[in-house]
Amino acid sequence: MPNIVLFSGSSHQDLSQRVADRLGLELGKVVTKKFSNQETSVEIGESVRGEDVYIIQSGCGEINDNLMELLIMINACKIASSSRVTAVIPCFPYARQDKKDKSRAPISAKLVANMLSVAGADHIITMDLHASQIQGFFDIPVDNLYAEPAVLQWIRENIAEWRNCIIVSPDAGGAKRVTSIADRLNVEFALIHKERKKANEVDRMVLVGDVKDRVAILVDDMADTCGTICHAADKLLSAGATKVYAILTHGIFSGPAISRINNAAFEAVVVTNTIPQEDKMKHCPKIQVIDISMILAEAIRRTHNGESVSYLFSHVPL
Repeated sequence: MPNIVLFSGSSHQDLSQRVADRLGLELGKVVTKKFSNQETSVEIGESVRGEDVYIIQSGCGEINDNLMELLIMINACKIASSSRVTAVIPCFPYARQDKKDKSRAPISAKLVANMLSVAGADHIITMDLHASQIQGFFDIPVDNLYAEPAVLQWIRENIAEWRNCIIVSPDAGGAKRVTSIADRLNVEFALIHKERKKANEVDRMVLVGDVKDRVAILVDDMADTCGTICHAADKLLSAGATKVYAILTHGIFSGPAISRINNAAFEAVVVTNTIPQEDKMKHCPKIQVIDISMILAEAIRRTHNGESVSYLFSHVPL
């Protein structure tokens, strides 16, 4: 693949390496370090003049540092005369702050979108945005890829009784995602209605749908402190579900998440590797990982070659 350069930020080296291997490319030379006063320094170690540049950086770990590093890398490539800079952001930072849910609340997702544009990004590739409308915060093209095809493949291969399962959304916001998966598997779905008093804490839950004597599969786009999905798992078991699985695109797992999962009654908690999970898997044997590097790699290849990306919305690349 001529005229393409792939750079990795420091947030998720493993994923970047997998993408590069899949494309048959070497990762570009870049040195990211911090000055003694904690300012971020980025040195691009090779020429990018006239090249199609892809920078892979996920919104995880030290989110603000990683976001700043991405902005600086985009700008460094832009002013070094690259023909196009694409930011590949598997997990989009600040995606949950996408509307004014109370007075004087910021809309940080829009701010991040503006920052990426101002830094010089020409194109964004991301995965399972918390709300699809975030694409509209940008005036540049955004490809919002779905983990759904990979999730469907995992369900069919790893849950023996998947024909007798029920797909459950832990909140009303994820209803669309859940109905889509249920349709593709030709099974029923259920919803859990939750009421929050304040962020990261769930007050009460109501289950809508019949899960008795079925395998329940909770599906959501992200799990942070895991309060919601652990509550939901208890609710499903008390309503007669035989087993409970959770499948999440972005496993953030901050704060008490790991201990909650260990104490909850999940058969498995399945996440994709948009966020590094190696450390978490050591502390929690229930966590399993679906590799989505081939979806990102194929999106990069198609974008570079000027091909359509819509095939990836319903298929896992071979």
